[in-house]
Amino acid sequence: MQNLVQGGVPETWRGRGILMLCHFVGMVDLVALPVWVGALVQHYGFGLEQAGITVTAFLAGAVVASLVAAPRFGRLPRTACVVGGYGIAALAFLCAGFTTQFGILVLLHAVAGLAAGTALSVTHGTIGRSANPHRMFALAGTALGVGAVVFYGAVPPAIAAHGGAMLFKVLAGLMAVAAVAALAFPDIATAGREQVSHGRLSRAAWCAIFGVTAMALNQALVFSMLDRIGIMRGFGQDAVNQLLLVVGLVNLLPAAVAGFLDKRLNPVRVALVAAPLQAALAVMVCLSTGYPQYAVAGCVYPAVLIFMHTFLFGLIARLDPSGRALAATPAMMMTGSAIGPALAGTVVMHAGFGGLAALAIAVGACATLCFALVARKAGAPAAAAV
Repeated sequence: MQNLVQGGVPETWRGRGILMLCHFVGMVDLVALPVWVGALVQHYGFGLEQAGITVTAFLAGAVVASLVAAPRFGRLPRTACVVGGYGIAALAFLCAGFTTQFGILVLLHAVAGLAAGTALSVTHGTIGRSANPHRMFALAGTALGVGAVVFYGAVPPAIAAHGGAMLFKVLAGLMAVAAVAALAFPDIATAGREQVSHGRLSRAAWCAIFGVTAMALNQALVFSMLDRIGIMRGFGQDAVNQLLLVVGLVNLLPAAVAGFLDKRLNPVRVALVAAPLQAALAVMVCLSTGYPQYAVAGCVYPAVLIFMHTFLFGLIARLDPSGRALAATPAMMMTGSAIGPALAGTVVMHAGFGGLAALAIAVGACATLCFALVARKAGAPAAAAV
């Protein structure tokens, strides 16, 4: 059966499945961050700064693509953008698997980021035009959690056995699968929403966007160093790999729970709790000297952002029905993520993990302030019903 809202996406399970796959593949960089940085350091001989810059090239490319695509979301050839974007990203990652030169890897990462960011922007804008964006994004987030479990269970051992190039071959394969699946990308009916497609975003929407961006920065700062923190604390690569697998299992829950709690929790209040909680967990990850504390905080840390973002995605969809703001979701998530690995590597090199913890506290305070402004401008009760 199809469920079509005026101006929205004709929803079938095939269409939902394609959106879920395209979301997972486009967001896999956030899942892969600790493995990605670790592989570049361990198998390519890069320093933390070089590894961070390489990953940042991909994320920065995705941000630029998202910022260009989002304002034009209503006019883009959506299927062509998704198929072409993931297809080009697959080719770039495939080429990355055959070189070890820093400059070439950075260039290929930037190309892959530009291509995948375009595809992901269209995917998120399409989810934002669905009948229930909160519920659809929760399904997509659950798919990301399932994919993360498989990724953490299969990819680190494959890298250990076959070298760092295996990571890029896996990423190339995922992008290629998404490109083929997107040949049947769901259409959007445009009637009924043209009148809102050129309006300005409200201040509440902008504050929510900046808050999500700040939390994504905190996520990238600490999560990109999770592997290195564990190794440098002496916990061992096997223990860290086991933790990453558990992280994937834990991350199956937050999006699904957030989808179930749609209409039951106020999204602004969720965000006001999530931002300081994320900062506190970041401090635990950075400063814990014992494996149990490090592991507990590391397991829960990514789940906070996933749970909060599901609620904020639904809120922003209501504040901007055109889908343009949500087409910029890759920019929200990856602006912070683009800055995070390189910034974290630089901070750790010069100020240690204590300096990274202090930075996480400052960024968490900024995110909390942004969400407080959302509550003030939209009104916490009103935000839930916008």
